[in-house]
Amino acid sequence: MSTTAQDDRTTPTATAAGPAAATGAGTARPAPAYPRGTRFLLLLAVFVCAACGLVYELALTALGSYLIGNSVMQTSVVISVMVFAMGIGSLAAKPLQRRAVGAFALLEILLALVGGLSVLVLYVAFAWLRLYMPAMVVVSFVVGLLVGAEIPLLMTLLQRIRRQEAGSAVADMFAADYVGALVGGLCFPLLLLPAFGQLKGALVVGAVNAVAGVVVVLWIFRRETRRAVRAGLLAGAAAVLAVLATVYVLADDIEVTARQQLYRDPIVHAETTPYQDIVVTRSTAFTGEQDTRLFLNGDLQFSSVDEYRYHEALVHPALSGKRSSVLILGGGDALALREVLRYDDVDAVTLVDLDPAMTRLARTFAPLSGLNGHALSDPRVTVVHADAFNWLRDATRRYDAVLIDFPDPDTAALAKLYSVEFYHLLGRVLNPESRVVVQGGSPFFAPKSYWSIAATLKEAGYATTPYQVDVPSFGNWGYLLAAPGADGPPPALRLAGDAPPLRFLDDEVLAAATVFPVDRRPADVRASTLMDPAVLEYTRHEWRNY
Repeated sequence: MSTTAQDDRTTPTATAAGPAAATGAGTARPAPAYPRGTRFLLLLAVFVCAACGLVYELALTALGSYLIGNSVMQTSVVISVMVFAMGIGSLAAKPLQRRAVGAFALLEILLALVGGLSVLVLYVAFAWLRLYMPAMVVVSFVVGLLVGAEIPLLMTLLQRIRRQEAGSAVADMFAADYVGALVGGLCFPLLLLPAFGQLKGALVVGAVNAVAGVVVVLWIFRRETRRAVRAGLLAGAAAVLAVLATVYVLADDIEVTARQQLYRDPIVHAETTPYQDIVVTRSTAFTGEQDTRLFLNGDLQFSSVDEYRYHEALVHPALSGKRSSVLILGGGDALALREVLRYDDVDAVTLVDLDPAMTRLARTFAPLSGLNGHALSDPRVTVVHADAFNWLRDATRRYDAVLIDFPDPDTAALAKLYSVEFYHLLGRVLNPESRVVVQGGSPFFAPKSYWSIAATLKEAGYATTPYQVDVPSFGNWGYLLAAPGADGPPPALRLAGDAPPLRFLDDEVLAAATVFPVDRRPADVRASTLMDPAVLEYTRHEWRNY
């Protein structure tokens, strides 16, 4: 049988020592013969392992964004640490090439265990130990170390099956590696998160990693591995699969217990969507009434005890003019929508929210649907699930009033919704006498953020009227009422003559709401743009102290 580089079924002898390596019969010992297709099977293992490695990386960055916010920082730290560790791992694997089969199988056992449990470990570190960042760096380093050590060992194994020029071998292996990374990167948001969630998704990937990296390689090189070594490695892989399966079964209970550590009140609903972590808690307030609270990525969105203060202040000043057609951007809990629908002359409302899980919860979860008065079932309402920025680029309908109820701009994705460019796009859907209201965060806790939003609206061509109210669950909270035309008079802050009965707001409260204390009056701040998201910088710095 031929042993040339072109024959996929054989490999060159392990040494070129010539006659000194000959057997007693004076001939060299033949190298193991591999069935046709063996090399493809090994490249398939490379493909799967690369996909798993990228999923671990994405899972760590996504978890950090959910728990800590600041997605740019989380992504930068995870990628930087992992890439650095991959380089260290590649160097550390050089002495292991002589025992490449066993070393690679052992690495995959460890990687499956560490990667599969990585999300759980970090979530526990965040919930109980408050050591998330150090834990994230350690886990990222270990995963990167193991992923980096794969490369030289896989190259050695590929060369055993068929000797190639270095450039060709590298091209083949990295082609499989990069395509695997592409598939893993797409599977994470499109398959794993929707089907399993973050915690279970990482466990499933760990199991796939163990099978692909250990079983396949040991099967290919079974004749070159001692039986005891092979049995030990297979037992190790089986033990890792058993651990991952056990944690998978217990994952829901573990997640509920860990999550409850983060919230004062009992959790009655929790889910992680491709966009955010949604948690609803319920308890009895000091007044004796039920207190339902919604949290997105750990940030409080409302308390049922006083949410009417927030939503009355948000909605009714903007509806004091024309209001036949109303646009709500954000506000998937439908509480602002509830206030809008109290006006009988509102003919149509379009609500644009990114996350269908949020509006589904507002429609079907009794504590929320009861609170919003089943507003999403009103025939005047059209719900659109889309990114508001992209939706505005294609929107053609015009509106009399626009309510912007986004979370605070503490991530890059949210900061673009507080930019000059976003407000320019908004201008395309406004009628000449339209009124816009923007929730602007807290003028007391985050004054630079608040006044940066005001400066951004002015830069985009709006006249604004800033105002503030007290919402006990949030503290001092601010809004900006705006109208097209920066050179025109600011819109009057008032209630419509036919406004429905309100629990909190009246004209006297609104008159007082325009007065800001001396230490919280307009500051010298920058407008926020896509290329210079100043509001993100201000928000991160100011809220860091609270």
